[in-house]
Amino acid sequence: MQLPQIRMQSQMAHINIQQTSGKQRIRQPEASLSIQQPKAEMTISTTPSKLDINQTQAWEDMNIMHISKRIEKFANEGIQAANEGTARRVRQGDALMRIENKGNPIVGQAIQNAFDGMKKIGIKFIPSMSAVKINYQPAEVNINVNINKPIIKAEPHKPQIQFIPGSVDVSMQNYQSLEIDFVNLFSNKKV
Repeated sequence: MQLPQIRMQSQMAHINIQQTSGKQRIRQPEASLSIQQPKAEMTISTTPSKLDINQTQAWEDMNIMHISKRIEKFANEGIQAANEGTARRVRQGDALMRIENKGNPIVGQAIQNAFDGMKKIGIKFIPSMSAVKINYQPAEVNINVNINKPIIKAEPHKPQIQFIPGSVDVSMQNYQSLEIDFVNLFSNKKV
């Protein structure tokens, strides 16, 4: 016996998805940089040093002097010798006036006038110490410096961006379908 049948055959829909990834490229150019350093300005001024050496006294100590100075020296020595001679004669005259006092002034004066006094023994430096006069003024140095600041120019550059967007393509690979088939639904038998 043949039974009636309904046959169904279905197929689900299939979607096809194709995806393309996006691409992004970023490039950062270096900044344009310019640096200049001007030289510093410097001025130097000096006042020269001064050295004075006076050796007049050293020359005089060595008995080498100007004629006017020599005349003045001899004149002073002559006046001093005349004063000392006058003083000696006054002393000796006073001693002779008082001859009645005890003592023998004539013998003493004869000995005193006959011989020079004892010479002094010692070291004499020629020229004498500190005979040369030295006066020194040191030099003065003035330094002026003007510092110039550096000149910096910086120009930044914007980043270069390239962007390719991604895409998604959706399509139907297979559509859904449903097939219905009837078997043995109607019989050819006559009743």
